[in-house]
Parts: sequence; C-alpha cells; structure tokens
Amino acid sequence: MTLGEQIIFLFILAIPIACISWTVTHEEVFREPREFCIRWSKRGRNIWIRKFFFLFTCEYCFSHYITIGILCITHYHLLFADWTGYLVAGFSLVWVANIYMSLFYMVRIDIKKDKITIEEKEKKVS
Repeated sequence: MTLGEQIIFLFILAIPIACISWTVTHEEVFREPREFCIRWSKRGRNIWIRKFFFLFTCEYCFSHYITIGILCITHYHLLFADWTGYLVAGFSLVWVANIYMSLFYMVRIDIKKDKITIEEKEKKVS
C-alpha cells in the first residue's frame, strides 16, 4: 500500500473501533454487563481482577483491545512492513478512534444541552 492508502485506511479503520468501544462502554444496550464490570472493578479481590473488569468500562482502555482485534482481522500496518508497522498502526488507530469518540461525545453534549433548553422553554410557555 502507498502511504496515502495507509492514511485513508487509518481513518476508516478507526471508525468501527470507536463505534464498538463507545457502544460497549456507554450505550444502554450494554448497561447490565457494564454495571457488573463496574461492581467488580471496585470490589474485586485483587488488583488484577479490578483492572480486568475496569477495561470494559473505559472507552480508551477498551479501544486498545478492539484495535488488536481489528489488526488481527485486517493485517493493517502503517509505515513499516514488519511488526513495527503493526505497533505504529495500533497506537495510531487508538489515537484516531479516541478523537472520533471525543468528537461524538461533544456532539452528544450539545444535543442534550439543546434538548434541555427546548424543554425548559416549553415549560415556560405551558
């Protein structure tokens, strides 16, 4: 792949990483397993159990594991053709995916803020 194609793949592959990481760590569909993981991350018998369960509650941490899965499936590498290309690709994908999640979070905050403002205005009118 040319460098340009590698960069395009970087920004495209980061989308499903961000989507999966965000969905598992924030959305309602995974609320019960997430609450279970939160409980175990706080009350686990030892540090290894607490840290293991914490990984499923933090979008940044979880995105590393999703990235490893994506790299295994796609064999994507960045800049180098050997194992260092996978390492560079992995950290780059995590970085871009977390930028996407941060942007998504800011958009959601704006939407919630607008919704609250509209509800307050409707209450005043009523």
